[in-house]
Amino acid sequence: MLVRSWNVFHGNASPPQRRSHLERMVRLATADAPDVLCLQELPVWSLRRLEGWSGMSAVTDVARAPRLPVPVDRAVTLLDNGLFRSLFAGQAQAILLRRELELLERSVYVLNEGRFPGVGVREPRVCQIVRLRTPANGTVVLCNLHASNPADRAAEQVERAAGHVLELAGDDETVVLAGDFNATADLRHHGFGEGGPGIDHVLVRGDDPSPLHVWPVERRTVNGTLLSDHAPVERSLR
Repeated sequence: MLVRSWNVFHGNASPPQRRSHLERMVRLATADAPDVLCLQELPVWSLRRLEGWSGMSAVTDVARAPRLPVPVDRAVTLLDNGLFRSLFAGQAQAILLRRELELLERSVYVLNEGRFPGVGVREPRVCQIVRLRTPANGTVVLCNLHASNPADRAAEQVERAAGHVLELAGDDETVVLAGDFNATADLRHHGFGEGGPGIDHVLVRGDDPSPLHVWPVERRTVNGTLLSDHAPVERSLR
C-alpha cells in the first residue's frame, strides 16, 4: 500500500506566481494511482473538485473557514494566487483514497483551536484520522496532520496527535502518521519508525515499510515550474 503526502502550498509554485497550479498538482500526485494521498494547505473551494481531479474518494476537513463567501473567495484569490494564498479562501486538508479501500471510521483531532485573526501561531490546525479496511482484509489507522509553527509548538502537537491516535488503534493495527509536521520527527518511543530528513513525514507503527522516498525536484517540475515549496514524500507498506 503506497501512502503519499504533499503540502500543496495553496496551489502555488515555488517561488509563488499569480497563477494557481492546484489542479495540476493533484493530477500529478495521483497519476500513478497511489493507494492514499494526504494533502495539506488546500483552499476550501477545492474540496468539492478533488474527486474529479483525482478519480479517488476524498475525505475532507476544514481547518479554517473562508473569510469570503463562495464563489467570491476563489475569484478574489485567483486574481493573484501567490499573494493571497489562504487569506480569503481558508485552509483545509484531505485524504484521497483508492476506491478499493473501505472507509470504516473517520474523526478529527484539533491540534490548535486558533483565535482571531487566525494566522501564525493562532492558525487553526487539525489532524484527520481514518480507519481503513485493506483488500487483504486488514485494517490501518491513518492520520493526516498539519502542525503549527514554530518547531517547538509543532513537536508538542505531533506528540499529542500520536498519543491520541494510538489510544484509538488496536494493538495489532498498523498506524500511519503522515503530513507536514513543521518539525523533524522522532516518535520511536511510541513504536514508530524513523522520520525523514525534513518536516514532511510518513511514520509507520506495526509494519515493515519501505524507506521514506522524497520526490526529487525534477519530478514536481512541470514546464519549468517547480510546484509547491514542499516535496511529496511516500512510503510503501506491506
